[in-house]
Amino acid sequence: MEQTRRPRRLRRDGVRGLVSETSLDASDLIAPVFVDATTEERVAIESMPGHERVPLSEAVARVEEVRATGVEAVMVFGIPEAKDERGSRAWASDGVVQEAVRRITAETDAYVITDVCLCEYTEHGHCGVLTSDARERWEALDSDPSPEGDAGLSEGLTVQNDETLELLARTAVSHAEAGADMVAPSAMADGQVGAIRGALDDAGYGDLPVMAYAVKYESAFYGPFRDAADGAPSFGDRRHYQMDPANRREAMTEASLDVEEGADVLMVKPALPYLDVVADVRREFDLPVAAYNVSGEYAMLHAADEKGWLDVEAAAHESLLSIKRAGADLILTYFAEDLASRL
Repeated sequence: MEQTRRPRRLRRDGVRGLVSETSLDASDLIAPVFVDATTEERVAIESMPGHERVPLSEAVARVEEVRATGVEAVMVFGIPEAKDERGSRAWASDGVVQEAVRRITAETDAYVITDVCLCEYTEHGHCGVLTSDARERWEALDSDPSPEGDAGLSEGLTVQNDETLELLARTAVSHAEAGADMVAPSAMADGQVGAIRGALDDAGYGDLPVMAYAVKYESAFYGPFRDAADGAPSFGDRRHYQMDPANRREAMTEASLDVEEGADVLMVKPALPYLDVVADVRREFDLPVAAYNVSGEYAMLHAADEKGWLDVEAAAHESLLSIKRAGADLILTYFAEDLASRL
């Protein structure tokens, strides 16, 4: 008698979980925490339901709320009390992230990762030191959006790469001095991992790991975060230093460079529109792979839930499971607490 394959035999309750190929656990998740030096009370982030900026005095309490759900790690983002052209509050010893990290590490057992970038700290909102004529070139491009106009802009990139490296390295060392357990450079400056690794080693922090935002696309899914962190560019965009969403092979180049420079973890950002890239990075490299389930991915599920179009809890779990299935070991997500409390 001819035998028929029946995969449904293994989908019944009792055996379904035993043969499940992918699991999701609270220990896989990292929760973003926004600490705001400009406020004395918690401020709801309208575009990200359930999330808020907290004042420095509430940083420890906020992290304790995260830990109570079973999430072990947080990523700290800061909103400074003042901004300037170079973002000098990013590496200030009394800066908002530095002080928050001191308090969090002293009073909680959370694993503390810090975002290393300048966009929240610069008046212009870009991720590094600008070229002297950046604004003028963007204004010229607005008046001449033709390929010829874009070529003229590209001759003088918005951000000066090598000058920015020094400031990113100073910022990373200041976070290490404050007690951070890991630093995560996100500026997409060429050589940022090597510059930070060298600076940490020279400062005596050779054991501090670096999570590289190795593959970060110039994405439309970042909008709500820029409200949360007050880091939107005041002019232009970031396409000259963040990756083209059309490019897949280039991601391997970016990741391999960060591996060569000493990265300990490789991150892909965003996650859901780039699951193919997450899978590629997982296949090509032996380092742990992280993926950032970004604010737009979070906000759109909540918006659909509010319309009654889907169940946000079920959709969030399925989304994060897909990220894990694609190959991510760690997931930075705004769903961390809600999901962990159910896991």
